[in-house]
Amino acid sequence: MKISARNRLKGKVVSVTKGATTAHVKIDIGNGIVITSSITNDAVDELGLVVGAEAYAVVKASDVMVAVD
Repeated sequence: MKISARNRLKGKVVSVTKGATTAHVKIDIGNGIVITSSITNDAVDELGLVVGAEAYAVVKASDVMVAVD
């Protein structure tokens, strides 16, 4: 993965809740810290995000994005 953001927090997906167009993805980054990101349902599908998958919470400015290797 190549990305300009420096704040990449590796963790495991603990929940994926899809809505009409947007999903909430929760990533456990350890020490009891869970980060939630709102991304499109299409992005969830394209990234193959499922509970138990390894993923990164990528923080850029005021947004949290999700990335996978």
